[in-house]
Amino acid sequence: MDRPVRPRRYRRSAIAAGIAAAVAVLAALLWQLAPRGLQVPLAEVRIATVERGLFRDDVALRATAAPLHSVMLDAVESGRVEEVFARDGALVQRGEVLFRLSNPQRRLELLAREAEHAQQISNMTNLRVALEASRTARQRRGSDLAFALMQAEKQHARNVALAQKGFVSATVLEETADRLAQQRDSLDTEKASDAIESATQRDAIRQMEQAIARLEAGMQLVNATVEALAVRAPVAGRLTDFRLLVGQTVPPGQRLGRIDDVAQFKLSAQVDEFYLNRVTPGRRGMATIGGQAHPVSVSRIYPQISDGKFAVELAFDNRQPKSLSPGQGVEASITLGGSSEALLLPNDAFVNDSGGMWVFVVSHDGAERRDVRTGRRNNSQVEVLSGLAPGERVVVSSYAKYGQASRLQFSK
Repeated sequence: MDRPVRPRRYRRSAIAAGIAAAVAVLAALLWQLAPRGLQVPLAEVRIATVERGLFRDDVALRATAAPLHSVMLDAVESGRVEEVFARDGALVQRGEVLFRLSNPQRRLELLAREAEHAQQISNMTNLRVALEASRTARQRRGSDLAFALMQAEKQHARNVALAQKGFVSATVLEETADRLAQQRDSLDTEKASDAIESATQRDAIRQMEQAIARLEAGMQLVNATVEALAVRAPVAGRLTDFRLLVGQTVPPGQRLGRIDDVAQFKLSAQVDEFYLNRVTPGRRGMATIGGQAHPVSVSRIYPQISDGKFAVELAFDNRQPKSLSPGQGVEASITLGGSSEALLLPNDAFVNDSGGMWVFVVSHDGAERRDVRTGRRNNSQVEVLSGLAPGERVVVSSYAKYGQASRLQFSK
């Protein structure tokens, strides 16, 4: 008959130890296989090596050629386009007629001013005739009074001589003396009246002449507006953005185009705001046009920041190239300092995301975040001042998707 066999104690211990070892091995495998850090596809990452090299302290630009001087063509008068004599892109001379407008209202205003001017001229003529007649009448009265005074003086002188001989009474002598005094008063009064009336007449003529002068000025202004309907080129140059059509209605102030000076050009470019404090007027650079280098310098800076950039203008130091055209793209650079040895990284997207204050340093199983200090930059290089050593590898692609992650785990 079979008997039950008791399991041995050591056998149980061996089984338990084997299970524990298997669990430990499995846990270690899971620990190794478990992701540590943010999972990032390796194909989406750009990695660069920290290297020591020559840092070129300049900034490369994509500039655009533009005329140094331009004159805007704005509509001074409203009207309908009757004729167009020039085309967009044509070279025009100063005073050349570009187009002609029609404006019946301006014509009517000119006719009204001319009629009013003619009426005032007629009024002035009539006033002068009336004043001349009045002056002649006053002269005649003055002459008559002067003659009467002379007669009174002679009569009184005769009476005085006769009175001394006793032939004329005192009464007669007194009467002739009174008549003489009356004639003198009449002549003095006439002279005073003539002076006042002459001054009044001169003032009236002056006011009439001023009114006519104002009318003439107004008429000249209206005539100038009528003449302005035939629009002429204010300067010589190339006509740009000029697209008027016959029959088109032009309101006052409308931008009709511009005239560019084809003899002088400037270069306009957008520069990253990082260089705002380093780019100053007078900084020298180089522009490459048609395979030839031309020295340029910063002539003007517009410090307003837009989309992380500010605008600069570059002027040619010497004679500008003849093949330059408005709107042509030009490769240019601005020198900010001399070249020097430095620890370098490529100037890639990571700089904008971290501000150059931290990077992800690649290790054997991922990348760790590390604080660094960067210095100067150009379009292709970033100077590393501290935090990295030559030969270390750094993630230089964009960090925008990593958020606040402190470690990256690469996946294939």
